[in-house]
Amino acid sequence: MNKFPEQKFIIEAILNGISNAAENFLVWTNGRLFLSHGPDKIISIHVAQEIGKIENAPEIFIDATISDILKCSLKNREVYASYMKKQNLHQGSFNITLDERFPHESNEDSISKVIITVKNSVRNAKLDYLNEIEKICKMLNNDSSSLDYGVFGFYSDLSTNARKKLAKRIPELVNSFSSVVAKYPLLKARFIDNGVKIIEDSGEWLVGCFIIEHK
Repeated sequence: MNKFPEQKFIIEAILNGISNAAENFLVWTNGRLFLSHGPDKIISIHVAQEIGKIENAPEIFIDATISDILKCSLKNREVYASYMKKQNLHQGSFNITLDERFPHESNEDSISKVIITVKNSVRNAKLDYLNEIEKICKMLNNDSSSLDYGVFGFYSDLSTNARKKLAKRIPELVNSFSSVVAKYPLLKARFIDNGVKIIEDSGEWLVGCFIIEHK
């Protein structure tokens, strides 16, 4: 079994992946469109590519379902259905899931370690985003799980005409996310970003990672 990469390398890869997606999309559209005009899947693929470059990279899965992740993370894999019911988790998926890398003996012996949600054009604390933070918390709200942490990674941009700039919007967004995590005594959260990037006469953009983990 390979040693699972340290969290700092995973977070760096997520930030770099989303940044690369933003820069590539700008080039692809001849400098006319920010990444917010593109689909979320562009971000997922770029992030997966960056994680894949890490030494001893983990297994990477796109759009793995909640039930499959729980089967590969709960100590007792048979209780995933009751766990979903107890946590009020409905079937769905995560954009990216990272598993331990090792020679498999069957199709059901995977070990999930990290769940990642990536979102495009995040500017306000929409209910959809808060629900996603809640979903990550419910997945991690278990002391007998192999899941180490979850990440809500996002891209945000604003035009030069925006009255409230990212420097003010992002702290408000993080505070809203943190208020959801605060309901779970076993969990804590922190935020990392790559700094606001200015494109003269066009606007500004930022890439951030809201990390949820056990205390």
